[in-house]
Amino acid sequence: MSRTPEARIPEAGAPEARVPESVYARVREEVAARADRIWDVGLALHREPETAYEEHGASRLLADELEREGFRVERGVAGLPTAFTARAGGKTGGESEEGAADDGPCVALLMEYDALPLLGHACGHNLIAAAGLGAALAARAALDGGEDGAGDGIGDGIGGTLLAVGAPAEERGGGKVAEVEAGLFEGVDAALMFHPGVYDWRWAPLTASAQIRVGFHGRSAHPTGNPTEGIDALGALIQLFNALGVLHKRLPAGSHVQGIVTDGGRATNIVPEYAEGLFGLRGGTTAALEELVEELRTCARGVALATGTTVEVTGVGGRYEHFRDNDVLSGLFAGHLERAGIGMAEPVPGVYLGSSDIGNVSTRVPAIHPFVAIMGADGSDHTPEFAEAAAGPGRGGWCWRRPRRSPARRWTSCCGRRCRSGPGTASGRRPPRGCDGARPPRPRGGRAAGQSSTVTRTVPRPGSAASGTTIPASTPLLRYRRTSAFSFSPGRAAGMPGG
Repeated sequence: MSRTPEARIPEAGAPEARVPESVYARVREEVAARADRIWDVGLALHREPETAYEEHGASRLLADELEREGFRVERGVAGLPTAFTARAGGKTGGESEEGAADDGPCVALLMEYDALPLLGHACGHNLIAAAGLGAALAARAALDGGEDGAGDGIGDGIGGTLLAVGAPAEERGGGKVAEVEAGLFEGVDAALMFHPGVYDWRWAPLTASAQIRVGFHGRSAHPTGNPTEGIDALGALIQLFNALGVLHKRLPAGSHVQGIVTDGGRATNIVPEYAEGLFGLRGGTTAALEELVEELRTCARGVALATGTTVEVTGVGGRYEHFRDNDVLSGLFAGHLERAGIGMAEPVPGVYLGSSDIGNVSTRVPAIHPFVAIMGADGSDHTPEFAEAAAGPGRGGWCWRRPRRSPARRWTSCCGRRCRSGPGTASGRRPPRGCDGARPPRPRGGRAAGQSSTVTRTVPRPGSAASGTTIPASTPLLRYRRTSAFSFSPGRAAGMPGG
């Protein structure tokens, strides 16, 4: 993978990179103190999934949590109503509040929170949001010296700024694309996030992607009465699919074209005068994507010339650039997870895990985007099963497992066996709430072969945090609930540039 611009964060092992052990100890304490609350937030997001640009409840909940603990929150940034930033520390737009340059780094913690249509949080963005929130709250409290710390600064002589970034619409449209274009990451020295998945990989092989709409214009006619007067726009679109099928055979690794027909005519007794297709293009690199887009344009123009139609080729939404990993930062992250019992491996060569707008951030700012498994490698995101796993321990997802000598593996699918390190083990760690090592009950409404799934979900009562009303941090969100059912069909949602 190509590398990002150099970070102002020194390499691991350099004298100035050494952080006092007391800071790490405080971080662990702060994480433990907030663990239940962070889980409550993640589960609240899971219960009320909101799709791209509609994440009003999720944005409000996360921003309120940060504001409550002293972050300076700005809502509706980059022209996006469901985006926000929350700052702690001195740097604002590359300068301290007093106007002088701040020598400390500005580290951004990214949160995604949009869900998939029909599938809910089948990409685990509720966990990304909860993790980013927890990291921001714990880091600020620890660096300030804990609950009794000195207000809004970053302590222990470390200096700098924490910037929590609410990034909507990763699955469709690209909130981070708009945030980059608005200059939100100017002055930021590192951007950090993680993604739940089916592998424990220290960085993400994410391709560049674009959505392209192709529309052919022909001439309508009666297919029997005057067939020679018609120019079949749908026939031209079908020929484009055939041409792309031939092109696909010689595409380089990581490049891919997938299309759907979005308009194929109105009636069988009318030669279609207009037909339209939407094509998702991916490239192993941003340069490869640009070449593929030009290949598509060439094919479309050739088909139009051959069929007597005219064609329009337009982009839809922002383009996602391929992800560029920062090896120093991802190595530091992997080292911390290793000490926590999670072994991180390098990605399998030739395997790509979709696309994301984090790629656009990584071209401007040193960034990491590791994957941490919440399912076995035989699973997949964008499925009902992954949505269940994203609901957390004991909800069709994970059991707590912390092996000491075997290869580190934190989460495994519930399998009916007792967890290897269950409640009250010598490790001193209790399992996440809701996991006792036993297989959880199957959700109501099983799935028949070839039919959609129906699962039971819980939603907060009116007046809970998900509806915008603040509740005490000590009040479990799960205490108030009612049940309702929703249905979804297995498989990936069509036409999604993210994932």
